[in-house]
Amino acid sequence: LRSHSHQKHLFIIQNPNHSFITFSTTSSLPLQLPPYTTNTMSLNSRSPLATSPAAAAAPGLMQQIGMAGSAAVITVSFIHPIDVVKTRIQVSPEYAALGMGGTVKKVVDSEGPLAMWKGVNAAWLREASYTSLRLGLYEPCKIAFGCTTPENTTFIKKFAAGSAAGALGSLAGNPFDVLKTKMMTAEGKTTPSIVGTAKDLMAHQGIGGFYRGIDSNIMRAMVLNGTKMACYDQTKGYVVQYTGLAKTSLVTQFISAVAAGFFMTCTVSPFDMVRTRLMNQPADAKVYSNAGDCFVKIIKNEGPLTLWRGFMPIWSRFAPTTTLQLIIFEQLRGIMGMKSM
Repeated sequence: LRSHSHQKHLFIIQNPNHSFITFSTTSSLPLQLPPYTTNTMSLNSRSPLATSPAAAAAPGLMQQIGMAGSAAVITVSFIHPIDVVKTRIQVSPEYAALGMGGTVKKVVDSEGPLAMWKGVNAAWLREASYTSLRLGLYEPCKIAFGCTTPENTTFIKKFAAGSAAGALGSLAGNPFDVLKTKMMTAEGKTTPSIVGTAKDLMAHQGIGGFYRGIDSNIMRAMVLNGTKMACYDQTKGYVVQYTGLAKTSLVTQFISAVAAGFFMTCTVSPFDMVRTRLMNQPADAKVYSNAGDCFVKIIKNEGPLTLWRGFMPIWSRFAPTTTLQLIIFEQLRGIMGMKSM
């Protein structure tokens, strides 16, 4: 490095072990420095150093997945009771006739308040595997589908990226999804343990029992995540365009997440019903052979609108879940130095 005037300069040297050497000089002679990474800044300059937080490198793939999983686990801890109500309504005509309020009352009266959190430990494991991947892999999948500029980033490509991330997440999370469904539908005051439920499932159905309903679960995950991420991404663009709000604004994120939650409910409800029925059918009395058979039998025996049974509890779950997940994820991205989605 050479000082071209007598103006005082500050030199900061970072060696491979990330320790720093700092010194100043007014010499106009060349300085012989070790081959370390160097950054310079005049004492009169206001330019940020490369070592400042603003210049930090963006988080890697595993950090994105970790942030997504953290947001999901925090969210499900609060939303799980709604999932219990939704699942009970889907598997039982008795609970379906009672509605949301009646189901909550019956469960609390007969099983105790803690029954509303049955299966929450399986839900944590599901979110840490399934949701961490479907959220964390969305942007890498967008790039893989060619979404590199605003001009070539279409809604179809966003939907495809979300669907791909959802399918990958579903493969990882299906075993915990099965356990969660079993534990949520277990009636009685005794809360089933995740280990006991897993042992019972393994004893009666083998390893295949953990992947029961995998076909419908993958379809559901693709539709769910494709709708969720594409609608969130697209709505956010409209909100920014027509209101002038920033992408990082909580208002922008809230409006976009609520819209995504509604459209998710419309598209996912039939797949959610089929998945729940397949996962909850007893091993010794198989009613449905696969997702297609389940769709046909529900429509034939109970009517097509049965596919949307539990719409309100599903929306009641999706709206806060989507909103909290995406807002927490966006805030974590900001903390880690990433731009808003």
